[in-house]
Amino acid sequence: MRVGYLDCFSGISGDMCLGALVDAGVALDAIVDALAGLPITGYRLTAQRVMRAGIAATRVEVGLDESEHHPHRGLKDVLTIIGGGGLPEEVVERSSAVFRNLAEAEALVHGTDVDSVHFHEVGAVDAICDVVGTVVGIRELGLDALRFSTVMLGGGSVQAAHGTLPVPAPATVELLKGLPTAGGPVDVELTTPTGAAILKTLGEPSPHWPPMSIEEIGYGAGGRDLEALPNVLRLTVGRAPARADTESDCVWVLEANLDDMTGEEVGYCTEKLMAAGALDAFTAPIQMKKGRPGVRLTVLCVPESLQATEALLWKHTSTLGVRRCLWQRSKLGRDTRAVTTPWGQVRMKLAWLGGRVIRCEPEYEDCKAIADANDVSLREVYRAARAAAATSDE
Repeated sequence: MRVGYLDCFSGISGDMCLGALVDAGVALDAIVDALAGLPITGYRLTAQRVMRAGIAATRVEVGLDESEHHPHRGLKDVLTIIGGGGLPEEVVERSSAVFRNLAEAEALVHGTDVDSVHFHEVGAVDAICDVVGTVVGIRELGLDALRFSTVMLGGGSVQAAHGTLPVPAPATVELLKGLPTAGGPVDVELTTPTGAAILKTLGEPSPHWPPMSIEEIGYGAGGRDLEALPNVLRLTVGRAPARADTESDCVWVLEANLDDMTGEEVGYCTEKLMAAGALDAFTAPIQMKKGRPGVRLTVLCVPESLQATEALLWKHTSTLGVRRCLWQRSKLGRDTRAVTTPWGQVRMKLAWLGGRVIRCEPEYEDCKAIADANDVSLREVYRAARAAAATSDE
C-alpha cells in the first residue's frame, strides 16, 4: 500500500499542500491541466523554490488577476464549478466533500445554513485551486492512504472577511473536532480552514510516524518565513509493509474514575454510550483515595465522535475530569456470512488471517431471537449455527 504522511509541525494550508505535492514529484503541469477545464478564470498557478528557516521547499501560489471580477460564491456554485470541469469522478467527489465539510463548519460557526455560506471574494478561486489541485496531486502520486500528525495551530489573531478572529479561526476549530491538535508554537495562523478541511476529509490521524519504506519527501512552503520554525508542510511518501488480512485505524480512549455513583447509574451510562455509537464501554474495579472502592469507566470511540462521547460522560457521570488518548489499533480482516439452522438464518462473524478463517462466531442477537421464538436454548442455537458454518466450509 502506498501511503502519504503529512507532518503538520508548522500547520497546514491549501497552498502548502500543493507545494508539498509538487516537491514530492507531482508535475505542476498535471495540476494546471486539470484546473484548466474548470469554468473559472483570472488566476495563474506558479511554483518556485524558496527557503524557510534553512529548509528548501516549493512554494506554489495561485496568482489572481485583480482587474477581473471575482464574485462571491456559495457551496452550490462551487460544486457546480467542480462538477463542470471534466475531472475524473473520484476527483469531483473528493473535492466536493472537502467543500461540503468547509461549508458545514462555516454554517455552524455563523449560525446559518449551508446554502447561505459564501466563500468570500477572490478566496473562492484560491480555495478551488488549492482543494482540487490537492486532490489531483494525491491521485497523481497514487496514494492509497493519507495520514497526518498532530496539527499545530499557531496563535494570536487573524484578519478575515468577518473582522478580527482568534487563531485558530472558529471554522478551523470546528473542522478539527476529534483530531489531534496543539496550539503555538508561534503567534500566527499556521492552520487555515482550507487546510483543516483537507485533513478532515482526505486524511486519517496518526499519532506516530506510520511504518513505511520511504520513497519521496516533499516540503511545501507557507507564505511567511518564520524565525522560530520552518514554515513548511512535510509530505513523506512510501510503501507500508504488507500485513496479511489486517487493517489499522485510530481510536480515542477515554477514562474516568468514579467512586460516588451507584452500579445502576454506571450501567445506565454505559448503555447510553453504546447506544450513541461508542466502539466499546466497560468498567474495572479500582481502589481510590482513602481506600474508597470505585470503578474505572473506559470508552473507545472513533475520532469524529470524541466531542459527543465526552459530552455523554459529563452528562451521565459525576466525574470532574476525563483522561483521553489517541491510540492506533490493528484489526483482523472481518466478514459476515449467513448460515441456515433448523429454525432460520443466523449471521456468523468471521475473522481472517493469512488467507484463512481463524474465528467464526454466531451473532448473539440472531441466536437470541431464534431461541425466544422457538422455545429452544441459546446453547442449542449456537451449536446448530456453528455446525452449519463448519458444513458450509467443507
